Amino acid sequence: MEPEVTIKRRKSRQIHVGSVPVGGDAPISVQSMTNTDTCDVDATVAQIRALEGVGADIVRVSVPTMDAAEAFGKIRKQVSLPLVADIHYDYKIALKVADEGADCLRINPGNIGREDRVRAVIESARDHGVPIRIGVNAGSLEKELQRKYGEPTSDALVESALRHAEILDRYDFQDFKVSVKASNVFMTLQAYRKLASQIEQPLHLGVTEAGTFRSGTVKSSVALGGLLMEGIGDTIRVSLAADPVEEIRVGFDILKSLNLRKKGVNIIACPSCSRQNFDVIKTVNELEARLEDINESVDLAVIGCLVNGPGEAREVDVGLTGGTPNNLSYADGQKSHHIKSENLVDELERMVRAKVARQREDEEKGVILRSE
Repeated sequence: MEPEVTIKRRKSRQIHVGSVPVGGDAPISVQSMTNTDTCDVDATVAQIRALEGVGADIVRVSVPTMDAAEAFGKIRKQVSLPLVADIHYDYKIALKVADEGADCLRINPGNIGREDRVRAVIESARDHGVPIRIGVNAGSLEKELQRKYGEPTSDALVESALRHAEILDRYDFQDFKVSVKASNVFMTLQAYRKLASQIEQPLHLGVTEAGTFRSGTVKSSVALGGLLMEGIGDTIRVSLAADPVEEIRVGFDILKSLNLRKKGVNIIACPSCSRQNFDVIKTVNELEARLEDINESVDLAVIGCLVNGPGEAREVDVGLTGGTPNNLSYADGQKSHHIKSENLVDELERMVRAKVARQREDEEKGVILRSE
């Protein structure tokens, strides 16, 4: 078996967004953004809890008005996940949400206005011990840079980011992270590559306005996957015109595919062909839906025939290979038992949950032993 490839990550300064470390040797965090009306506290809280349920590390909340800032404070009291407050233009909103418990302020120092206002936001972040995210977007570059470059380019994105970073440097504020997002895959790749060598702060990766669930997933996988393989990136968001819950699921799938995070059930399945001994597609879709609540790392292989089945099934925690008259299951690399096709979903779910239970028991034993 080929040895696992280890990605050498770019060295970066570590900051903390609430309880979540970002940068340094911390795991790459996965985040999303609420799309509810922030002033609708109940709806926003419900969405944040749904994101937490699928493993989100951080959630960003838009705060466009002072009323939204008041609502943010109420939301903060009802959820435990770290919250990033997304603010544009009005520095008073940034000051308000910092007082209300924001774990990070997402701003562009350059669009806050006068120097004294920028300084007030920086000092508030410092006083509350929260970091700032500089968020540069190809669709909202400063007018001066638009005139200079004529159109959004990777150089324009990087120059904008460095200008904003210089403002924070001027006030000796180093606890910040940076994003340079574009909807174009190549521009995104080039901008992050150029920026990565010029600052020490952690980088938040994303393809902005990536598109629908399918096209946005493809764009984000190509751009984010390419950067992550090069060791670039400390926290990610997959921006989709879809339920934010799907952003978290796709984000973790990208990280799992690169062995950067292992969270939840990783399903390995054949695309199916006429050799299959059961309906592979229907089986894995049902399993994926049933196993969504599991956050522990479990590899599950579902292969429809005997050609590749045994080899794949032996390499995972729980495996299945199609056979005649019955299908053969594997547990921890060893043959387990035969399963009739009509019982596949129920039995594989039982095996996965049994594996999770054993993992939890082993973890609890380890905790007890370490404390003795």
